Amino acid sequence: MTAATGAPDDARRCVALPDPFPMRCGVSLPGARVAYETWGRLNGARDNAVLLFTGLSPSAHACASPEDAAPGWWEDIVGPGRAIDTHRHFVICVNSLGSCFGSTGPASQKSGTGQRWGLDFPELAIEDIARAGRETLAALGLERLAAVIGPSLGAMSALAFVAQFPGIARRLVVVSGTAAASPVAIALRSVQREAILRDPEWLGGRYLPDQPPRTGMRLARKIGTITYRSALEWNARFGRARLAAGPAPARANAFAPEFEIEAYLEAQAERFVRAFDPNCYLYLSRAMDRFQLADHAGADGLSAIFSRADLERALVIGVETDGLFTIDEQARLAAALERAGVATTFARLHSPQGHDAFLVDTDAFDPVLRRFFS
Repeated sequence: MTAATGAPDDARRCVALPDPFPMRCGVSLPGARVAYETWGRLNGARDNAVLLFTGLSPSAHACASPEDAAPGWWEDIVGPGRAIDTHRHFVICVNSLGSCFGSTGPASQKSGTGQRWGLDFPELAIEDIARAGRETLAALGLERLAAVIGPSLGAMSALAFVAQFPGIARRLVVVSGTAAASPVAIALRSVQREAILRDPEWLGGRYLPDQPPRTGMRLARKIGTITYRSALEWNARFGRARLAAGPAPARANAFAPEFEIEAYLEAQAERFVRAFDPNCYLYLSRAMDRFQLADHAGADGLSAIFSRADLERALVIGVETDGLFTIDEQARLAAALERAGVATTFARLHSPQGHDAFLVDTDAFDPVLRRFFS
């Protein structure tokens, strides 16, 4: 069921999903697979596995390993002796279905056609990402998890996982997540998508892999980067510092970047254009907008979902400066878990880094996660 993929220093493995794979929209996806990486070892009871879902854009490479020594996206949190200790836990990180780092998505080729899926890819739901994670566990012969965890989009996926597959995870960890996107978050992502859709180089989603809609992607990433951090950080980090510039006559474009914050956004945008597929961005972004955990609740509310999930413990972490997934959204999740009788820890973190704090201010997250997993 699984096979190694990629270059010799690539630790990814892939699992073939049931063919065809049923998606929440009612369409079945043929020939699909999901990329994942693992760290640590299963114990004798096979009950020390932790399933980790990612945010919107990371790959399955959460931390370095002997097979791939490159630092991962959660290097300071996952690994030997770290908060999620791979000496104690068998960690499985999955690349989201719909992404472009080994899992099947709009950038993948349709089986037997030589053509990319593009906009023919079925409508993607967070529930599909969670189900693909469940199938990865099945391929590994795992029926029980010590915990399921995810940040941002990954937190939505973790919530969808416990809603759809009750009784599998003993513990739930929601990091900077939400049970449903707020109107502000939907509006911001809508503008990001529009920047891509209105780029003439998007070509209705039929652009060549080496000729993506660069302008649209750059603008989308700049907008996203602004939403991922807080004004508190921007003020402290950049203030009104200007770039070193030559004599005034040498500045050919009066509207070229002049402030350090502009140069920072430009660097982030250029890096993202080289790393991520625009159609995958569109699909994953829209899936976040559409997700609503209450769809699984019926008339009894979110607490009914968590009661059915048979969770022993839960941890909800929010950042007070997060403008994308607000601290109030985290508080409502924690309250619903508590009403369901789940022993719940709600951590309100003080960090200037906003939504991206879980990636860049790991010193704030480490002790909370370490206590929970120990």
